[in-house]
Amino acid sequence: MTQDIDPITLAVLAGRMEQIADEMDATLFRAAFNPIIAEAHDASHGLYHAVSGDTLVQGKSGLPIFVGVMSFAVKAVIDKAAENGDLEDGDIYIFNDAHLGGTHLSDMRLVRPYFHDGKLFCYLASVGHWHDVGGAVPGNYNPAATDAFQEAFVLPPVRLAKAGTIQTDIIDILMRNTRLPQSAQGDLNGQLGALDLGVKRLDELLAEYGADTVRAALDALGDRAEVLMRSELTDLPDGRWEAEDFLDNDGITDTPLKIKVALEISGDTMTLDFAGTADRCAGPVNIALPTAVATAYVAIKHIFPSLPANAGVMRPIDVKIPDGSLLSAPFPAPVGGYTETILRMIDVIFAAASNAAPDRVVANAYGTINALSISGKRANGQPWVMFSFYGGGHGGSIETDGLNHGNAPISTATIPPMEILEAAYPVMFKQWALRPDSAGAGTHRGGMGATYEIEVLEESATAFLFGERGRFAPKGAAGGGDAAMNVFAYEQADGWHTPPMASKMVGIKLQRGQSVRLDTPGGGGYGPAAGRAPADVARDVAGGLLTDTYATETYGPAWKEISL
Repeated sequence: MTQDIDPITLAVLAGRMEQIADEMDATLFRAAFNPIIAEAHDASHGLYHAVSGDTLVQGKSGLPIFVGVMSFAVKAVIDKAAENGDLEDGDIYIFNDAHLGGTHLSDMRLVRPYFHDGKLFCYLASVGHWHDVGGAVPGNYNPAATDAFQEAFVLPPVRLAKAGTIQTDIIDILMRNTRLPQSAQGDLNGQLGALDLGVKRLDELLAEYGADTVRAALDALGDRAEVLMRSELTDLPDGRWEAEDFLDNDGITDTPLKIKVALEISGDTMTLDFAGTADRCAGPVNIALPTAVATAYVAIKHIFPSLPANAGVMRPIDVKIPDGSLLSAPFPAPVGGYTETILRMIDVIFAAASNAAPDRVVANAYGTINALSISGKRANGQPWVMFSFYGGGHGGSIETDGLNHGNAPISTATIPPMEILEAAYPVMFKQWALRPDSAGAGTHRGGMGATYEIEVLEESATAFLFGERGRFAPKGAAGGGDAAMNVFAYEQADGWHTPPMASKMVGIKLQRGQSVRLDTPGGGGYGPAAGRAPADVARDVAGGLLTDTYATETYGPAWKEISL
């Protein structure tokens, strides 16, 4: 099909279709009620193939991890519609089953078939992280969960709208299974609005160019993505390289869990083999197979940033996930902490790829989203749930120091602003600052982690943390040093305490005036510390990023002779 459309028309149509997905993103961000979508942009929209469900186009503001997993979500709906035997214009399916659609149960997926002239043309899909979907703990990140039912209400693919008519009984079920129905209703309405806009924009596009031309463009984009990926692989040396890293524990048993990969390049193909990874565990750091495959795509997209968000990128790449491992856990295994596991997958892919393409990869980023929830009831009896994630340092690279206080590399989301969180919830941030000496040393040091201290302003509250990197530091690359590890503490009447499992804990009881504190990891360093310019060290000391003692012990005393 690529020869049926000229390059200029293809470029124009590619831009138009990306704009459709971008507008859908923006529509939900403006309409959503909860800050995780509205401020942090934990959502995504895209166009998907009518038969295979493969990703055709995704919005640039959506989370990268959703590029791969949403194709599994669309495939699940295709299968469900085939069972039902009828798919109509105006149908909308909704579900959150992570074992079918990837990620975790907080991510609510809406899939809508798009018809043109009475024929199915493609699918539109929307996914957004709802603030609360039931389960044992507010916010759903339950580090002590041993099955999916302890994490959230599980909804299989069901028809929310039939031929354009909303099935209100489905909404009734959803609203009854959340602690925050007003927030959930607002987010749902935002997703429905985004899908309506997508249909309107596709109608306009097909009216202008015709269905045959747009369909040819979609086919050509997939073929082009494959050609670009094969070209990139051909430029790299053939070989096989291995890397491994560890999760602190699964939240149930305090035992490290290995993530291992062997990366092999042969001509214009690549294999990512995760044999040797730990078996399925009792706790919620398992992930479903769709999530594991999608994570491989995210890592590849980081290594080859010019490639488009299209399923064609993965055609030359064979991702091998062993049965029985924590990367392919079947239902009802708990998968709520998927973020921690996929971050470690990305770390090991980067480590292995650094042998083939050291100029393309960075040292480890901080490696945990630190999902922290604080919840309680206000004086009027209304429940509140402050769920958010928190930033850390990114890894240094061959060109530059790592980013200070960034968000996790699985996402283009942002950390909700302190002012928004304080305005919405009865808390006060006593600290929100960079964490000195937290970056891995190197010719190009890692980015700095952060310190957050949050005080409860209501009479009482309960907190939980789901994090990682409390026992295994983010690694440096090319001789660079490791970063500082994650440290969480909570205040009680007798002083400060830390979790027995370092990075995970539930049921932390807090009284008015007590606080929790996160010291997040930095990023790993790149290149030997001896190669860092003394002027750069002096600048970091002057800016409060390094203490005098740390700078001298790590980089030597030459920086003291620099006058800034």
